[in-house]
Amino acid sequence: MKKIIIIGSGIGGLVSGNLLCKKGHKVTIFESNHIPGGYTSGFWRNGFYFESGTFSFENSHDLFKLFKEIGIFEKLSLVRQKIRLIRNDFELVLDDYQKFKEKLFQAYPTEQDNLEKFFKELDGMYFATKGLFCPGESFFSFFKRAWAGIKFLKFFKKYSNVTTGEFTEKYFKKDSELYNLFANFGYPDMSASFLGGSFVTVMDDYWTFKDGMQSLADALSENFQKLGGELKLKSYVDKIITKDGKAIGVSCNGQDYFSDYVICASDYKNALLNLLDDKNLVPDELQEKIKNAQVSEGMFTAYLGLNLHNDELKKYLKSHYTISDVTVYSHSLLNPKLAPEGKSSLMIQEVALTDWAKDLNLKDREQYLKFKEEKKKELIQKASKIIPDLENHIEFIDVATPATYEKFTHNVHGATSAWSWNPKKKFYENLLKTHIDTPVKNLLIGSCWAMQMGGVPGAVSAAKKCVKRI
Repeated sequence: MKKIIIIGSGIGGLVSGNLLCKKGHKVTIFESNHIPGGYTSGFWRNGFYFESGTFSFENSHDLFKLFKEIGIFEKLSLVRQKIRLIRNDFELVLDDYQKFKEKLFQAYPTEQDNLEKFFKELDGMYFATKGLFCPGESFFSFFKRAWAGIKFLKFFKKYSNVTTGEFTEKYFKKDSELYNLFANFGYPDMSASFLGGSFVTVMDDYWTFKDGMQSLADALSENFQKLGGELKLKSYVDKIITKDGKAIGVSCNGQDYFSDYVICASDYKNALLNLLDDKNLVPDELQEKIKNAQVSEGMFTAYLGLNLHNDELKKYLKSHYTISDVTVYSHSLLNPKLAPEGKSSLMIQEVALTDWAKDLNLKDREQYLKFKEEKKKELIQKASKIIPDLENHIEFIDVATPATYEKFTHNVHGATSAWSWNPKKKFYENLLKTHIDTPVKNLLIGSCWAMQMGGVPGAVSAAKKCVKRI
């Protein structure tokens, strides 16, 4: 048996904690927030439930198997996410790839040739990725997945260093309707090799929980504690203790805790640049690389409690998850219990580009609050194109910026999915590999920061690899 300390109770920390406890190790998770979950948590305000950050996940084939292995699958209220896409020339629910293609050909008759050329390439990426991540459960699924993996790697090699903008511009005029649709399908300027994966996710393999993402974090944390693990909430780790080049514990609230391994299931930058008690353990060249590495974009989010019945809201949204000029998400349409009776919840969200605060002094509270007020009005105005008279139905509202997310998750700049998705700005040379090692012996990365693209699958991959290593 080994003593293990995990920093952070996001999906990576909770998964590694459960798996390590099942193997008989003594595990303690330190979480700075008052609830577990990190970016996969949720919160209540005035009787309304909202997601803190993540409200979907993919790669269900592997994750469902993991949830069953841990023993929580039957406790989860799993439900498919169905996105309604609204554009100037068409709208539809993204649940059928072929119907989506047909809709585009109908909506843009003058772009027939370009669409055919575009989909000739995208089809290959889409079906290779689908075979890899949605192989089914038949006898031949293993062989199907292996063959799909070979085809996926062919496209990955071809497009791994090409951005979605560069890829899309080969077929459609820049800033045209179709260019904007495909160049921004996913993270801004992400690797074009993952474009097929983005479509597989939203069409075939997007999931959430009827009771909210917090229900996953709660199930994992409850199971972890039943297995003998210790979860310390409101416990911010301010130092990683080392000795002779090895991580031997952490410091929290003025007390030192010692262990055989430390798993950092949180921000990579913060761990290696701020928390280490001996910065000399990180070579100067690597320190500079970490400092300068770009992270994934943050989000602006308006959280609204509405005095509008779910039935009324659904007439406008049609789906609980709608993407237009902004993303509009209502969990109360999935589960009315997540809002007061006769009322509904709404999240309005848009990507915050990396330089969103360049003209803003975040330490000037008055200036920052003024910015938040302007952003709130902007988000409401955009969502009002879908929900008329929205402003007059608002009973409660709060606004989050990347600075808000950084405050609560300690992800630098409020990064939503670890490092930048732009292949020109990558931290790891290999975009597909899970990197759990650090320059400090027995200090492992067990969060989405172990992969360039991160996300829930990245965090789970890191957690499993840490467990295997230990």
